[in-house]
Amino acid sequence: MRVGIEIHQQLDTKNKLFCNCSTILREDPPHFIVIRKLRPVTSELGEVDQAALFESEKQKIFQYQGYVDSTCLVELDEEPPHEINKDAVMISLTVAKMLNMIIVDEIHVMRKIVIDGSNTTGFQRTAKIALDGWIDDEEGRVSIKSLCLEEDSARKISEGPDYVVYRLDRLGIPLIEISTGPDIRSGDQARRVALKLGRILKATGMVKRGLGTIRQDLNISIEGGARVEIKGVQELGLISTVVNYEALRQKNLIEIAEELRRRNAYASEELFDVTEIFSLTTSKIIKKELIAGGKVFAIILHGFADILRKDIQPGRRFGTELSDYAKVYGGIGGIFHTDELPAYGISEDEVRALRNKLNANSMDCIVIAAGEPQSCKRALLAVVRRANQALLGVPAEVRAANPDGTTHFMRPMPGAARMYPETDIPSMVITEDILNKIKLPELLELKIKRFIEGYGLSPDLASLIIESPYSSTFEELVNNYKIDPSFVASTFEYTFRMLRREGVDVDSFDKNQILELFLRINKGDFAKEALPNILRWLSNNKGKSIEDAINALSLTRVDISIIRDSARKIVEENMELIKREGEHSLKKLMGDLMKLYRGKIDGKIIYEILREEILKKLA
Repeated sequence: MRVGIEIHQQLDTKNKLFCNCSTILREDPPHFIVIRKLRPVTSELGEVDQAALFESEKQKIFQYQGYVDSTCLVELDEEPPHEINKDAVMISLTVAKMLNMIIVDEIHVMRKIVIDGSNTTGFQRTAKIALDGWIDDEEGRVSIKSLCLEEDSARKISEGPDYVVYRLDRLGIPLIEISTGPDIRSGDQARRVALKLGRILKATGMVKRGLGTIRQDLNISIEGGARVEIKGVQELGLISTVVNYEALRQKNLIEIAEELRRRNAYASEELFDVTEIFSLTTSKIIKKELIAGGKVFAIILHGFADILRKDIQPGRRFGTELSDYAKVYGGIGGIFHTDELPAYGISEDEVRALRNKLNANSMDCIVIAAGEPQSCKRALLAVVRRANQALLGVPAEVRAANPDGTTHFMRPMPGAARMYPETDIPSMVITEDILNKIKLPELLELKIKRFIEGYGLSPDLASLIIESPYSSTFEELVNNYKIDPSFVASTFEYTFRMLRREGVDVDSFDKNQILELFLRINKGDFAKEALPNILRWLSNNKGKSIEDAINALSLTRVDISIIRDSARKIVEENMELIKREGEHSLKKLMGDLMKLYRGKIDGKIIYEILREEILKKLA
C-alpha cells in the first residue's frame, strides 16, 4: 500500500489572498444574490479536463450570496485580482522552512480549472511556494513534495437537483496546501503524519481553527490497484479507518476483476424500455415514478450474476458502487438489480418477465432504473461504463469520505489539462531579505515538554493546552501574573469544554474579559468555583460586565470575620459529632459552610478557617 496526504489549512490573516476583504465568515442574511452558469473550455494544451467536463454535464445553476461590506468585485470575478497577500506568503514561507523545503526563487500564480461552482471564475488560483522537503516519522522519513498557497473556495449553503447555493465569504481566504510523497505505508502512519503536519501549522499561531478550517485528502493505492483520491477527511481519528477501508475496497475490486475476466463478462450499452412489465407493480418507488410520468429502463450485465452482491467495504457492495455512478451521472435516487430481487415490492413474476424480455440467462445481471427517461438513460449508461471498468480492476477516481470511513464516488480524476498561468497577477521574487525576516516558531513537541517541566502540567493537559487557541493567554497569565498553571489550563480545556456542551458561548469572550476573570480570582474578588456560573451569566447577558455578573449572582466578597463567625456557630451546633469523630468531622461540616459562601471566597480559605475552629475545641 502507498498513501500520500494533502492537507489544506486556512490561514488566519486579516485580508483575503487577492483582495482586502475580511476573512470572517458571516451568518447574517446576505445582501445580494448573483446567478451564474459555468462551462468548460479547452486549456492551452487544446484539451478539455475530464473533471470539468463531468461537472458541466450536470447543467447546474449557481447562486452566489454576498455582502456589500465584506465581499467585493474580485470574488464576483468582475474585477481583476489584487497582488498576492504578503502576510499569507510569509506564513507559507515559515511553514516551508519548518518542513525542510526548497523555497522557489519567484512565486507565479496559476489557474486550476474548477467548474463545480465553488469558484465564480471557473478556476482556483494557486501558487507553488516550495518543494522537496521532509518530516521524520517513527516508520521512516516522509517526503513533502510541494507546498502551495491558494484561495479557498466558496462555502456551499444548500443544493438541489439543478442548482447549488454558495456564499462568497469563504471564497479567497488564504489556504496552504501541503502534499506528501506516496511514502506512507499504513493507516496509523497516515494519522501520525497528518497530526504532525497539523501541529507544525498550528505552531505558527497564524492558522484558523474550528470545523472546516483544515481538510485532509488522501491518495491511496495498493499493488495492482490505482491511485484513488479521497476528499474531505476532516476528523483526524478517521484517517486510519479511511486508509484501511480503501485498501480493502481495492483488494476486493481486483478479485472481482479476476472473476469477471474468467467469465468473459461484459456490459452492454443496449437500453430496454421495460415500463410495461411494471404497469401493475406493487413497488411504491416505481409506482411513484410512473405516476409522475416516468418510465422504467433496463440494461444487461452479461456474466455479472452474484457480483453486485459482493461486499467491497463494510456495509457497501459492488452494486453500491454502480448505484453511486447512477446517482452522480443521472441524478436519480438509485438502481435495482436482479442480484437483490425480488425485493422492494418487485415480484418474482416481474423479475421472470424481465429476464424473458431481455433474453438474459442465469449468469447475467439485469439493472433497472425508474424515473424521467433522459435521467434514467444517463444513469444506466454510467452503470455500463463502471461495470466495464470493473474488468480492469480499480478505476482512478475522486471519492468522498463517509462518516463511517467508507467512501463514495464523486467524479473522475482530473488531468494536467486543468492548469494554466494566471496573467492578471504579477510574480513575486523571493529575496534573501524576505527569507531573513522569517523567525521559526517553537515546535509543539518541544512546547509540550516545556509545559510539563516548566509549569508542572500533566502530559495530557500539556498536550491539550499547547494546541488550544488559549495557549498564548495561558502563558501570559502564568508568566506575567503568577496564576496557578494547572488551574488556568484546566479551566481552558476542561471547564470551557463542559460549558460548550451546555451551549454556553465561551468562545465569544474576548481576551481582556478572560484576563480580568483570572486576575479577579487571583485577587480574591470571588472564588474559583464561581467561574462557570459567571461565564454562564455573561453568555446569557451579552454586553454586561464581570462586575454586573458578580452583583447579579451575589458573589461580592465576604469579610473573613463573617466567615469565621459562621464557622464557630456550625462548630458549636455540632460538638457531639466533633467529640466523636475529631478532625474527621471536618469533611462533613465543610458542606454546611460551603452552602453559605460557595463562589464568594476560595474554598481553601473556608477549609482552613473551619479547621482552625475545630482544632480549638479539640485542644
